[in-house]
Amino acid sequence: MRLGVNIDHVATLRQARRGQEPDPIHAAVLCELGGADGITVHLRSDRRHIQDRDVDLLKRTITTRLNLEMAATSEMLEIAAGLQPWQATLVPERPNEVTTEGGLDVLLNSAHLHQAITRLNAHNIRVSLFVDPVLDHIRGAHKVGAQAVELNTNAYAQARGASEREKALKAIEESARLSAKLGLSVLAGHALNYRNVGPVAAQPLLEELNIGHAIIARAVFVGLERAVAEMKALLSRFGDVGPQGR
Repeated sequence: MRLGVNIDHVATLRQARRGQEPDPIHAAVLCELGGADGITVHLRSDRRHIQDRDVDLLKRTITTRLNLEMAATSEMLEIAAGLQPWQATLVPERPNEVTTEGGLDVLLNSAHLHQAITRLNAHNIRVSLFVDPVLDHIRGAHKVGAQAVELNTNAYAQARGASEREKALKAIEESARLSAKLGLSVLAGHALNYRNVGPVAAQPLLEELNIGHAIIARAVFVGLERAVAEMKALLSRFGDVGPQGR
């Protein structure tokens, strides 16, 4: 099971003072030392945390994989085409949201997403779509030409009670099964932490989890390298039965 670490909140802390520290580039290096298999950043249109300078330096610095989360806007497509990250993850983006609130509506935006994916693929950029674990959206992701899906785990993370949690896990499992059947790589993430990650990591068809806030929060107390290593150990404990990716 691969671990992608989202370092947006390192940049959030830096931008609180509009200064130079802490530097997300330094954070990425520590994440890799802790065992991260990739680095994820969301370059938002309002530049509330990650900046253009950050993605440029990350592409030139990290030794693992750069996953660029982005809205499918003309501006971001142009930036991605020039940067050429290993993967672009297309996400919905609303101006006043605290964090990404849900998955893409692939069916409603199929024509636009198909055009965006075609353009990114032309620059040798693999494309993942951040979607809710709904089978129609999985089918839609395949139809518009995505190479991967990242299943939104928020419903599972916010579930109250065993019944609701099991229902959310079943939706993830069924979505992962259909994704794999259609030839899509299967990733997952959102609101996962050290307490709830186990049942998701144990899903046999998931290849990678992207986790950010919980790791950065843990790093305040134990340091970033150790925080990443602890999460990686949990994934190894629960997720070694899964595929290692394509």
